[in-house]
Amino acid sequence: MTSPPELIGMDLTAILVCQDRDLASAFTRSVEKSRAFQIMADLKGYPPRQTLEIRLRQVQPDVVLLDLASNLETALEIIQIVSQVAPAAHVIGIHNTNDSDALLRSLRLGASDFLHAPFEESAQIEAAGRLRRLKEPEPAPERELGRVIAFASSKPGSGASTLSAQTAFNLKKLTGARVLLVDLDLMGGTIGFYLKLNHAYSLVEAIEHSHRLNPAIWNSLISHCAGIDILPAPDSPVSVEIGSDRLHAVLHYARTLYDWIVVDLPAIFYRPSLLMITEADSMFLVSTGELPSLHLARKAISMLTQLGLNRNSYKLLVNRVNKRDGIGLADLEKIFASPVDAMFPNDYFSLHRIVTLGQPLGSDCELGKALEQLARKISRGVEEEKKKAANLLETVRPALSQT
Repeated sequence: MTSPPELIGMDLTAILVCQDRDLASAFTRSVEKSRAFQIMADLKGYPPRQTLEIRLRQVQPDVVLLDLASNLETALEIIQIVSQVAPAAHVIGIHNTNDSDALLRSLRLGASDFLHAPFEESAQIEAAGRLRRLKEPEPAPERELGRVIAFASSKPGSGASTLSAQTAFNLKKLTGARVLLVDLDLMGGTIGFYLKLNHAYSLVEAIEHSHRLNPAIWNSLISHCAGIDILPAPDSPVSVEIGSDRLHAVLHYARTLYDWIVVDLPAIFYRPSLLMITEADSMFLVSTGELPSLHLARKAISMLTQLGLNRNSYKLLVNRVNKRDGIGLADLEKIFASPVDAMFPNDYFSLHRIVTLGQPLGSDCELGKALEQLARKISRGVEEEKKKAANLLETVRPALSQT
């Protein structure tokens, strides 16, 4: 038996709570076209708690469509009330503009989505679809989780931020995959400045929402540059204790969205960098050829060894190498008593140009070529791992079929 045409797509019942009657009229007209919600009751103002609870229990709506524009503080209180009434209803905030503050604050308190004028039909239909999936979760098609690549310096100022950002750009260029760059240095992160980002939110908000991240929250937090997404550090230093569970939750969510997550870390001796050791698929320790940086790199290697990490757990990169200094690969490996995975030339003028412009470094200079080679080595290494895993599976299958 099929549903009557007038009810198709209107299986989500709703209460509209809207003090701004012009906003209510505009939204109601749009719903008549989208048929995304069936409005069962229209409250022409913000009701007292008792009245709201009675209406919620009477109507038992799937969703409360809530005016966030007229009085945001009162609307936020209503979101909390709705969350406490059984059976629970979802909340979708509505607004006459794409107000990022209202969006984020409402989502923080438990709203499921946000719609704004001119209330496009496609946006309403997508929001209704997301609510249906929350009501009746469907198994999402399995996809391979993204890989986390982390860069930490032995000494602040060694260039780990440059290497991480340019590696992210090169992975995008070489693979065409989805790439996220994360600045985990909350006290001294420079990715936002380096790439000329204009961002209202940062990794701090992602950590605060780590166990309830969703597409709406995530999209409000990230910035974009040259085809990659970026989760920057805050503009001003923030002393926030990052719990390992929260960091894991943020990274796991990112792995479900991206093929590559490149993380710029503070110096290796700081807590966020040590937490990343067990999270990252590949870890790079960055030093320069200067004596203090070399000394701290040796201390870092000793510390990592004492923590039980073998040499395969991370790779050494030496940045800003001057040929005239006369220090070669063999000399550096003797200093570290460990292999060096890659060396990068000191190219001040190329770096000055890209920092000034806030853009990727091209492969028209020696530094650009070396950075592209590192990204190619990373991507090839993953492809080789996949081939080995596939070959092993093909070897195991015949044996299993005989048992």
